[in-house]
Amino acid sequence: MRRATVYHSRVNLSDFSYDLPPEQIAQTPLPDRSASRMLALDRDSGAWADGSVRDLPERLQPGDLIVLNDTRVVAARLHGVKPTGGHVEMLLERACAECEALVQLRASKPVRPGLMISTAGGAIEVLERQDDLWRVRVPGPVLEFFDRWGEVPLPPYIARTADAADRLRYQSVFAREPGAVAAPTASLHFDTPLLEAIAARGVETAFVTLHVGAGTFQPVRTEQVEAHVMHSERVSVGARTCEAVVRARARGGRIVAVGTTVVRALESAAQQSAGRGGALIEPWSGETRLFIRPGFQFRVVEALLTNFHLPESTLLMLVCAFAGRDAVLGAYRHAVEAGYRFFSYGDAMFLARGLDGAKPR
Repeated sequence: MRRATVYHSRVNLSDFSYDLPPEQIAQTPLPDRSASRMLALDRDSGAWADGSVRDLPERLQPGDLIVLNDTRVVAARLHGVKPTGGHVEMLLERACAECEALVQLRASKPVRPGLMISTAGGAIEVLERQDDLWRVRVPGPVLEFFDRWGEVPLPPYIARTADAADRLRYQSVFAREPGAVAAPTASLHFDTPLLEAIAARGVETAFVTLHVGAGTFQPVRTEQVEAHVMHSERVSVGARTCEAVVRARARGGRIVAVGTTVVRALESAAQQSAGRGGALIEPWSGETRLFIRPGFQFRVVEALLTNFHLPESTLLMLVCAFAGRDAVLGAYRHAVEAGYRFFSYGDAMFLARGLDGAKPR
């Protein structure tokens, strides 16, 4: 019998609000990936400590397993022109056939099936509407077409046009599986020296793939959080990663997720395994709509590195589920007061139990 996650209490959208001065929203990355600050939060006590991402190896323990998302961001934003001369902006959601894709379309006037949109790479035909998205036909393999003619889809809170540097910096150094339209931003802090220091600490590394969709930026529109329906994202958790999780648990190591995408991937696979009456976690690929909010019972993940997230977002709700809403929002208030940089190109948090050097709130 499949064991369902039980949510014990009702939570409201306003429970996840906090004040953030606009000037603390990072608009550009730091020159060095691992130079960002890192706020460590103890999941048990709510105590915190200021530090740097370069401190991460010292926060890990020999025998731990750190899990990364190897998705690769596609240049998913593309501009075009209708026959009338009107401007159209397309944002790729996903490829659904070799030359067909689901996209978000923004235009000054309504879009209809049959419309031909001119782009620098050729004409795109609008085929049909599918819920909030449009299915279109492009003149070539979808991911290759967008990577050649599109631009980096920076999040809406970055108030500038993407430039050549973003092609490199809005991508992790271990990205290899193309398909995301937004970066798994906790991964952006990693560079080769940091990865080498983690390995030297005696920490094993494994990968999952979760292709982040444009829906990650969609706001929650219901005050009753449980009424929100998550967007669907493609996930693959392979046999090697599942075996690494089992080995780490057997030797007493922790499963350390880098980013909320890794949490959702691992916990989705664990739920599928539990539904089959299987082991802790088994290989799984598919679509996930897993909505992790306070009351969720984590099966796999024991520590988390993540960026600071938007107020009232599902990502902030996930972090609050992991470490407690009061503790997380208290840490956020400290981060605002201490001048941390927020969101995709901003600073990080490390959340675990029994952190040395954490100060009482």
